[in-house]
Amino acid sequence: MAFQFSDLWRWDGKVDRGKYAAVGLIGVAIKYNVDRLIAGSFLGYDKSFFFNYLAPLGKAARLNHLSNTEAKFLATLLLFSIPFLWIGVAMTAKRLRDAGQPVWLVVLFFIPVINVLFFLALCALPRQERAAYSEGAPWPGPGVVAGIIPRSALGSAVLAIFLTTILGLVFVGLGTVVIQAYGWGLFVALPFCLGMFSVLLHSYHEPRDLKTCLSVALLPIGILGAVLLLVAMEGLICILMAAPFAIVLSTIGGMIGYSIQDRHWGARQRPAMLSIVLLLVPASFGIEHVAALRAPEFVVRTAIEINAPPEKVWNQVVAFAEIPPPKELLFRAGIAYPIRAEISGRGVGAVRHCVFSTGPFVEPIEVWDEPRLLQFGVTANPAPLNELSPYGNIQPPHLHGYFVSEKGQFLLTALPGGRTRLEGTTWYHDTIWPAAYWRLWSDYIIHRIHLRVLEHIRDVAERS
Repeated sequence: MAFQFSDLWRWDGKVDRGKYAAVGLIGVAIKYNVDRLIAGSFLGYDKSFFFNYLAPLGKAARLNHLSNTEAKFLATLLLFSIPFLWIGVAMTAKRLRDAGQPVWLVVLFFIPVINVLFFLALCALPRQERAAYSEGAPWPGPGVVAGIIPRSALGSAVLAIFLTTILGLVFVGLGTVVIQAYGWGLFVALPFCLGMFSVLLHSYHEPRDLKTCLSVALLPIGILGAVLLLVAMEGLICILMAAPFAIVLSTIGGMIGYSIQDRHWGARQRPAMLSIVLLLVPASFGIEHVAALRAPEFVVRTAIEINAPPEKVWNQVVAFAEIPPPKELLFRAGIAYPIRAEISGRGVGAVRHCVFSTGPFVEPIEVWDEPRLLQFGVTANPAPLNELSPYGNIQPPHLHGYFVSEKGQFLLTALPGGRTRLEGTTWYHDTIWPAAYWRLWSDYIIHRIHLRVLEHIRDVAERS
């Protein structure tokens, strides 16, 4: 049957090495010149024939500091690359199927340099017939995966839980230690994919019931949390904060996995699905790292009323004596809490130090409007908490540079009867994603910190 244009876009079927090579070379030529034209129209690259795909904006460019023109250029480049990516992946999947190779190897299409060697290898590999049921298998050889996975419900569940936990530990290390991306890949893609993967693995030989599937999806998340605590990669506080989100997403992943196996996906589809689910996690880490998402700025305001005039309250706002040890479980569990405030100098340019249990915030004064407004920037942030761990003091990467207080202020408003409304405000950003979820925690914690300071100021001002 003759090769048709519509075949370029289809994932099913096979293609021989000659057609694959022709489509690949023609596609590369067309895309390269399209990219040159786009770069020329946006950045003036028309004088050069060469276009650097690894650094299209130059080696010094950073994705979190793009001009409007550069952002439009990258967006246009990405938009025009989508049809070429689709054709490339579809043709590569068909060529792998024609050559009798695991379809999951299509992931090599996305790795720079390796993808060139991969393309050349596929252009050379001859056609090889393979049993239909194993065309999508992630490992070569019929029956290899089936022979490894136990057929019994208990055996497959134990293997699924064990393997998913190990994969989760590897991916957490990749995301937090190597890439240092506390975001969508770690808190969304990972629990979702682990839940789905464990169910697909557990139901490889035959469909399983919903209760068993959800148990297999959730157990690895709990075990992974315990392992992270035992190997000192994370502390108890952060694990508990991430747990609700991880449980919900792994449950969703498990339910989707149950839906897939309940429709009796055959051996041809399920291994391919296992491969796709596994590849989603490192792919999301990589995309998130390259995108360098800009963290949104959040504001937290807390106010109380004090039975004292603003003039008396002001002195305590500028610098306050040591606050008694906290009784709140939140702070006793390790969350950083304020102890005292000191100031060097007076007026704009003075430097205030708000000492927390983990170290001092350095706060140069920007507005000194006595006794109405004290506003300050923040040039140094201590760690947001001391992690609870059986190993004592541990320092996971997210303790430094991921939660950043940018500035703060105290606003004093005179009320009738010699009273004062005191409002504390903190502006901060948090580079842990998804921001909307983690903001629930950070807003609550900052509000409790505000109350600890404001209530102490109220007690001292009213006594005096």
